[in-house]
Amino acid sequence: MKKLVALLSIAALLTFGFTWNVNAQDENAAADQAQEVVDSAAMTADTGMAAAPAETLEAPAEEQGFHQVIKEKFIEGGAGFMGIILLTLIFGLALAIERIIYLNLSSSNTQKLLNKVETALANGGLEAAKEVCKNTRGPVAGIFYQGMDKFNEGIEGVEKSVVAYGSVLMGRLEKGLSWINLFIALAPMLGFLGTVVGMIQAFDAIAEAGDISPTVVASGIKVALLTTVFGLIVAIILQIFYNYIVSKVDSLVNDMEDSTISYIDILAKYESSKK
Repeated sequence: MKKLVALLSIAALLTFGFTWNVNAQDENAAADQAQEVVDSAAMTADTGMAAAPAETLEAPAEEQGFHQVIKEKFIEGGAGFMGIILLTLIFGLALAIERIIYLNLSSSNTQKLLNKVETALANGGLEAAKEVCKNTRGPVAGIFYQGMDKFNEGIEGVEKSVVAYGSVLMGRLEKGLSWINLFIALAPMLGFLGTVVGMIQAFDAIAEAGDISPTVVASGIKVALLTTVFGLIVAIILQIFYNYIVSKVDSLVNDMEDSTISYIDILAKYESSKK
């Protein structure tokens, strides 16, 4: 339940952040335009000159920023498909960020933990080693703790417990990856769907006008191309996060496997010293 609340909170923050950015840009643009009108009127009143024709007063167009261009293209692409693609990006990023935070918190220095466990076994016995694992975060410490719980069943019991609990932890590490993969596949599919709808609109406009001209088909083709572009961009962004998460999971799993081999050797030495 806590993970679901955290995931929804991340998605809400991303959504509200995007909305606030768009609204802030609109307000700033409106304020700048109003200020230009006031300045122009004041200049005309001071000089007493009639307004010149629009062609002579037209200033060179300001170069738009990247965010402004993205916002305009997003609006031109249509709220229907572009909004769905944006939601795909938001929920995909929310899942990816949650996984990255979880995996980073699951990372630990396994060699340091092995040294602590070996020292605790030598000085304080099994209970002291359990306490060390209990006070250390990460899946490796949990595997060590579960293994020591089965120490009275011998090394074979420890190995079975380590393998079983390791499989459970691997499932936890990979949790949510299928949903991220779904959003990666869904984003370009939605873009292609927008492409098909845009082309249908273009052909409908041609049928109504009875003529093929750029002005008739431009709007439909623009929707078709923009939805495809944004869908592919979303898929690329999520794919980068997905590959990072998969590599992080692989690193943790390899670390778990390597450390458990050394851990079994330590317990074997401890068992032989007790005989």
